[in-house]
Amino acid sequence: MVHYLTEELVAMGHEVTLFASGDSCSSATLIPIVGKCLRMDTQCTNPITYQVIQLKEVMARAHNFDLLHFHTDFLHFPWLENSDIPHITTLHGRQDMMENIAIYRNFPNERIVSISNNQRKPLPAAGWLSTVYHGLPTDLHRTGNGQGGYLAFLGRISPEKGIEQAIEIAIKAQMPLKIAAKVDPSEVNYFEGFVKHLLNHPLIDFVGEITESEKTDFLGNAKALLFPISWEEPFGMVLIEAMSCGTPVIAYPRGSVPEIIKDGIDGFLVNTPKQAIDAIQRVGQLNRTVIRQDFENRFTANKMATSYVNAYHKVIASMKEKTRPFPTRNQKWNEVVAHNLVTKAI
Repeated sequence: MVHYLTEELVAMGHEVTLFASGDSCSSATLIPIVGKCLRMDTQCTNPITYQVIQLKEVMARAHNFDLLHFHTDFLHFPWLENSDIPHITTLHGRQDMMENIAIYRNFPNERIVSISNNQRKPLPAAGWLSTVYHGLPTDLHRTGNGQGGYLAFLGRISPEKGIEQAIEIAIKAQMPLKIAAKVDPSEVNYFEGFVKHLLNHPLIDFVGEITESEKTDFLGNAKALLFPISWEEPFGMVLIEAMSCGTPVIAYPRGSVPEIIKDGIDGFLVNTPKQAIDAIQRVGQLNRTVIRQDFENRFTANKMATSYVNAYHKVIASMKEKTRPFPTRNQKWNEVVAHNLVTKAI
């Protein structure tokens, strides 16, 4: 999402500086913190180390920019608590842990962007600025025909993502299921103990982790995407990836899912494996062109970037309001916000 946002902001004419790994591909000015993406670096055991270094580099240049946009949770809060530097923070993960409640209680003035309205529920007292849904480039994927004759599961292997439930649904529905998923090191034990033996069924095809370009055919050829999650999903990128391919989604209505999937239009919201099996039989009633159009109406990278620019204006204007002196009777405020916003996508 940081990449798609950065590229769209540059395309809109904004000057953007990106603090990221040196192997990042970006149209923005890139300030490299490490040479290689940390997720792909098997030698990295503590990524927080590099996030602190990254934050130091950001703060050294902070006054060169109109605004800083953080994607690193709350790590920067103590550095900026009493700062006059306009900044916002996008939260990307789950927020229903007790320690998160403590953090936002201690930093009530931080301006926070949620990626769904549901994500806000555990933290009603946080300084919510707006909700900005994720977005994808319109040319990233294309509408498929669903003629592959299989169901799809796309994501990471973890209990809350519902991989076991997806396998159960497919087998009971007598439909092939293709699983494109990564196994993080923290989930190896779960995979080995609870999932691996389920992959021996003749209807189940585990294809492993796939690239962004491979998702187009993987999702576009699927009859439907299964998304039987068991947690409060903050957003669910795979949902809009499926929509961008015109592929119906059969999902449990947890977390942000009801905000993203329109029941009976983009797919079906179900609560049990039996309801999911019934929904599989009805996906032919849905129009893949309509699903794709709904994606274009709500979840494009341009819409995401436009919403963020609106948020940037709000923050910059509020900071000017705090710092400017009280006007005399004949003075008028200059309400023009700097044209070239600079965001730190870190």
